[in-house]
Amino acid sequence: MEHINFLSATEAAAVAASQWIGRGNEREADQAAVTAMRHALNELDIQGVVVIGEGERDEAPMLYIGEEVGRPRGKHPVDIALDPLEGTTICARGDRGSLSVMAVGGKNCFLHAPDVYMDKIAVGREARNAINIKKSLEENVRNVADALQKNVDELRVIILDRPRHEEHIQKLRFLGCRVILIGDGDVAAALGTAIETSGVDLMMGIGGAPEGVLASAALKCLGGNIQGILHFKTEEQKERARKMGIKDLNKVYSMEEMTGGDDVVFCATGVTSGDVLQGVELKDDNIITHSLFMRSGTGAMSHVVMKYPRERFFKNG
Repeated sequence: MEHINFLSATEAAAVAASQWIGRGNEREADQAAVTAMRHALNELDIQGVVVIGEGERDEAPMLYIGEEVGRPRGKHPVDIALDPLEGTTICARGDRGSLSVMAVGGKNCFLHAPDVYMDKIAVGREARNAINIKKSLEENVRNVADALQKNVDELRVIILDRPRHEEHIQKLRFLGCRVILIGDGDVAAALGTAIETSGVDLMMGIGGAPEGVLASAALKCLGGNIQGILHFKTEEQKERARKMGIKDLNKVYSMEEMTGGDDVVFCATGVTSGDVLQGVELKDDNIITHSLFMRSGTGAMSHVVMKYPRERFFKNG
């Protein structure tokens, strides 16, 4: 995977989605990102299989779970976890922090997570040994604060603004934590715990399981940590999980169980500007993208800013 430009896929998706910022149409924004990412992946010298994608084959026409991508005789067999537009609502509303994200690794390195909820807790490097999802909220908050050498009332905790989290939010505020509520985008939220400039110390709460796997790839590269437990709402969801190979429905998944292997690549490109990345910019007929490229095998992390002529993405002007 040494010389494969995986960033080209998240850049293409981010630029395509950026044309729909603030237009109120989630479906069109997501479809634009999906189409652009798929085209870019098919230009790469890989034998890729989508293991975390847009859904199962009967639900998603492109980038569905099990779809093969890459050149017809691609040299590098890889599994791919992706979300062409993480934060579709954010993009459609013109809010902060939507991304295009993708993780790439060896065969069978990613948990084949069903499209259900997952209860998650995530932190950056300094607090990586301080979390235990089976412990109480209060214990985790105090342990993370101790690991970061902060007072509890200095801790910034990010959580999805959902009715299911009302009790968590009340407890966090009672403890004195600074609670950051987000409407969408918990991959970016988890990623932020490991990036000092984001100002986030801890992410917790119930979000998507596929997003949990993507977050685990990012945190593996950054030296952080995440744990998760699948959260089922129906018997049909449980049965689908069993068919995907999930035997213990109550299992606590470690970061290494969600993303294994010795060498994983994680890419993210900003769509709208947020705490993690700046969004796509159009200046003087040039398009400027802001991306993160990380690799667990080498510990590499780069903030990549690229300027392209508009014609690269929009051939008809």
